[in-house]
Amino acid sequence: MRLARLTCATWNIHRAKGADKRVDPDRVHRTIAADLAPLRLDVLALQEADGECRPHARILDMRRIQADTGLVYQHDQHAMRWGSQSDGFLGTILFLHPLLEVTHRDVVDLPGHCHRGAVVVETLRDGVDMRILSTHLSLFQPLRVIQMRIIGQYLRRRPRMQTILLGDLNEWRPWGGLMFHRRLVGQKLAGPARATFPSRRPLLPLDRIMTDRPDAVFDAQAMSTPNLRMASDHLPLIASVKVS
Repeated sequence: MRLARLTCATWNIHRAKGADKRVDPDRVHRTIAADLAPLRLDVLALQEADGECRPHARILDMRRIQADTGLVYQHDQHAMRWGSQSDGFLGTILFLHPLLEVTHRDVVDLPGHCHRGAVVVETLRDGVDMRILSTHLSLFQPLRVIQMRIIGQYLRRRPRMQTILLGDLNEWRPWGGLMFHRRLVGQKLAGPARATFPSRRPLLPLDRIMTDRPDAVFDAQAMSTPNLRMASDHLPLIASVKVS
């Protein structure tokens, strides 16, 4: 049977600092195993999953997440990580279903007072090319526009294929403003806005799952359980994406 959709999740784990202000990586692991793994995800993107300051040291156990979710860690190559003490690129870590054949992997540096970056993995399954791009953008709107323009320039240099953008985009306005404009990015990215922040009483749709195919993101929800509300200041966003 041909691939028809991907089940995707993005979660800013706030460097394992929970709503109770306690840093507890094991709580994040238990929450992933209890609340996210049963969803049988195809894509899991984490942000703020390495230390905030250089050397952006690891916080979580990648082998444990792989074992709990059945997904494959995408940063085994040194070039996909910030450094030898990191698990991801500036806190962004991506896991994919093992049946998604990886054809290309990349990281993209993004400017800002706080250094930002994007992780890009191009895949193939059942003859369908698919690009997964995860990032954590600036709190400052003008910088987000610049960062999305750089992402758009990167995409223009790569082969055309369906692109899924997911992560903490820090855009609180449901319509997104200039940063998602086709003229800036080179393609129209869209997806439902669901409030994910703050976790105890979500008001702002900071986390997004978007794609360049119209009306292709559905069943989007900010997943809320007692564990998830306590483990981070963000709730994870879950959605299905039609593949075409």
